[in-house]
Amino acid sequence: MRAFIFPGQGSQAVGMGRALADASAAAREVFQEVDDALGQHLFRLMTEGPESDLTLTENAQPAIMANAIATLRVLEKEGGIRLADKADFVAGHSLGEYTALCAAEALDLSTTARLLKLRGQAMQAAVPVGQGAMAALLGADRAKAQALCDAAAEGDVLTVANDNDPGQVVISGAKAAVDRAASLAKEHGIKRAVLLPVSAPFHCPLMQPAAEAMEKALAEAPLRAPLVPVYANVTAAPVADPAEIKRVLVEQVIGTVRWRESIAAMFEAGVTSFVELGGKVVGPMVKRTAPDAEPVSVVTMDDIEALAKTL
Repeated sequence: MRAFIFPGQGSQAVGMGRALADASAAAREVFQEVDDALGQHLFRLMTEGPESDLTLTENAQPAIMANAIATLRVLEKEGGIRLADKADFVAGHSLGEYTALCAAEALDLSTTARLLKLRGQAMQAAVPVGQGAMAALLGADRAKAQALCDAAAEGDVLTVANDNDPGQVVISGAKAAVDRAASLAKEHGIKRAVLLPVSAPFHCPLMQPAAEAMEKALAEAPLRAPLVPVYANVTAAPVADPAEIKRVLVEQVIGTVRWRESIAAMFEAGVTSFVELGGKVVGPMVKRTAPDAEPVSVVTMDDIEALAKTL
């Protein structure tokens, strides 16, 4: 069995998508449709920068999605591949869950771009800059991370945001609490804590205003049943019902991204092949979670051509 998986924020880089667009009309069509949907020159920003603008959450989220969907469309159109024929499940890390839904045709591309633009804006606006923070805990499992959060919170918001793999967990919350957690990490048997260069504390209760904004937007969004089930971040279980998908997307804004559990559950269900499209981030996490799985990351035209021969 096979799953197509999609990266989250942090996988953006100036120059992304340029080689694909140069090589394939299918990719150019994706980037143009996203530009048209957003009314901005996002593709120019992706290819030329500046990096500071591309890194802004409201730009990074639709950009990462567009790059991944362009990769998929090239694979489909030039490789003669249909996702529904080659994938049993799809999943995406945080914003990548929207990419997965677009890939599985539950959301159309323009709607996905607009939802991610709004999601980025709403997440940024939810907490004033400087009041929230996130830190990656290296050499920590979820239990150690939770114990650290309990010890460092002192009445402030501090939660597990991303359970990425057996050795990496991300925490999120009030800046003072995250700073306390970083200083206490070694006492809790955690190798080290690395503050992340993010502009807001994602996937924690401080994001409640953003969750409310997404609930309103998703209520009005046309969303169909996906071609294949999507493993949801907040449940680490497959979902296919449109109403349930909308519910878990709202919950995801403040909830933990249970990526390690999602990969483990897919592997337990019989998935051995994991294809990451548009990045080289979540594939390595797969290998650390399920050592017997076979992840491949597909970014370049050469990657696409090599994958098409094996599917």
